[in-house]
Parts: sequence; C-alpha cells; structure tokens
Amino acid sequence: MPQIVGCDAFRVRMPRGRRRESVLVRVVADDGNVGWGEAAPEGGGEPDGLGPAWCDLEERLGPALVGLEWESPEDVAGAAQLGGPAAAAAVDVACWDLWCRGRGLPLAHALGGTRTSIVTAARIAPEPNLDTLPGRVNQAVGAGHTRVTLAVRPGWDTEPLRAVRRAFPALAVVVDAGHAYDADDPAHLAALEALDAYEPVAVERPFAAGDLAAHARLQRLVAAAVAPAVGDLDTLAAAVELGAGRVLNLRFDLLGGLTAARAAHDRAYAAGWDIWCTGVGVFGVGQAAAVALASLPGCTLPSEVTDPSGGPVFVSPPVRSAGGVVGVPLTQPGLGHDVDEERIARLATRRMRLAV
Repeated sequence: MPQIVGCDAFRVRMPRGRRRESVLVRVVADDGNVGWGEAAPEGGGEPDGLGPAWCDLEERLGPALVGLEWESPEDVAGAAQLGGPAAAAAVDVACWDLWCRGRGLPLAHALGGTRTSIVTAARIAPEPNLDTLPGRVNQAVGAGHTRVTLAVRPGWDTEPLRAVRRAFPALAVVVDAGHAYDADDPAHLAALEALDAYEPVAVERPFAAGDLAAHARLQRLVAAAVAPAVGDLDTLAAAVELGAGRVLNLRFDLLGGLTAARAAHDRAYAAGWDIWCTGVGVFGVGQAAAVALASLPGCTLPSEVTDPSGGPVFVSPPVRSAGGVVGVPLTQPGLGHDVDEERIARLATRRMRLAV
C-alpha cells in the first residue's frame, strides 16, 4: 500500500503590512509526490490562535501520519481526529492534494465538482462609519464581486444595511452577526426582524452557535435565509431537522477538512439549502482548496474564496478573482497551484519536520 513518509509544518507570518499568520502543512508520499494544507485562526484572528493547531500537529497528527499506509484520503480520517478542526483540516487538505497529484486528478473533480469557475463574494471588514462604508462596498463591487457580507451587531445593524442598500439597490448582501444577539432579548429580535425590510440574502450567525431552536424561531419570522454556524455534521443534521436555517456557509476549516465538508455539502444540498464557501488563510493553499470545494453542484451562492489582490503571492498561479470570477484549475492535478516552498521556509517562525 502507498505510504506517507514525511510530514512538515511551517508557522508562517505574512511579511509587512498585515501580520496575519498560518500553519502550512506538507505531506510526502513514498513515490515522491507532495501535498499541501493550511490552518489559520478563524476570521484571520490573533496569531496566538494557532497555538493549539501547532501542538496538535507536532504532538499527535504529524507522528500519526508518518509511516501511515493508505489508499484514499478517507483512510486518514482516523489520524485527523487526533487534533482540533483547524489542524485536522490542514492535514485532510494536504492528503487530498497528495492523493490527487499521485493520480493526476484535479481536486475539484475528485470531490465531485461540476463547475469550471466560481462567482466571488467579498467580506467587508467591520466599518463603524456610515459615511465611508458605501465606499468600501463600492471597492468590492468595482472588483467584480456580486455579493458582500457586512458585519453587524446590536445597535449597528439596520443603519449600515440601509446605507448600503440605498447606494446599491440590487446588490446581494449578507449580514454576519457574529453570534452577538440574545435570543431572549425582545429588542435584539426586533432589530433582526427589521433587517428584512432591506432584503438581505441571509442573516449569518445571529445567536450562540448551539442555540438551534433560536435560529429556527428567527427563520420562521424573517424572509431572509438564516445561516447558523455549523462545525460538525450532527449540528447540520439537527439544523435541517429543526428548520434552523436555509443556507450554509461551508467552511472546511471548521468541519475538520474536505472529507467532512463534502458530506456537509451533500446533506445541505439534499435539504434544499443554498451554500457558499469561505476560504482559509492568506497564503493561497486554503483558498485554493475552497475553490475546489465551491465547484460542488450545491454551491449556488457567490463564495468568499479569494483574498484582496496586491499582497505577496505564495502559490502560482495566485488564487485571485478577475472581474468577480475565479477559475477552477482543471488542467493540473491536486490543488492546481505550485507552492513556493522556499519562500515559505524562509518566512517560517517555527518549523516541524518528521520523516520515516
């Protein structure tokens, strides 16, 4: 049986400007092929958020992978369960990339993707100024994105959405509440209901992640689709059963990898939910994996799979939108992008290397 003979991890910080950080994972097979994965803090959070993922890779996941005999990426699921979702996702993506490269298959086709290109969306960073918010949205629209996501919170919800809707009457808008609303507070519920007047496509993460009953009550009150946070397949199944939403933000980093994300896609698609995908990190590997995932047939909404252009490039070709569309690599195996390992190694603040 084929064998994984090496596992490297690099903790890399973006040079200059934004100091965002990721852990990049590289797995090596006995035939010489390599595969890459990426772990990053949720929402591009503080670098310390990578500490648990690094420990998972160094102490459990890496040692479990080296010497492992396998036939398919699903065979790695047992090893991936030894770590949290971020580390497990990075390993899972790396193994899918490795497996596809060994067989000459594009990752999108291996997952069951049917699209040749992905329509892109943009997530607008929290903007507390009503005067400048339309300008930020205009930049995204000018770049070709056909949907934007706005951050809202109690006391800052109807006004920003109203301002954007006045400037862009036909633009698809999602509002992300970041779990900030209290389902037992009548004022919070009234504010969420009031958003409906401005026709958002979806209200994402309105309440605490585990409170699916509150999401279901809100879904019955509003025309917009509710998008609960989904971190595992059981939560998704319960959300579907309760009617706690109608749209899924498909994030393989929260689900523990592409294997689980594909299963989540299939469950949501069968239930008639709409789906969009979100990329991981800023080094290109996690974004490339999200592009392949977004090629699945149920991903009907524009996806947040690219990072704004202009920054350093670590994969070739870069994962960037052109006129609001990013192509799905179908002529190269695996992720379809070459990773600049030399540059990544040079920027790494920590490195792990394990081999048979």
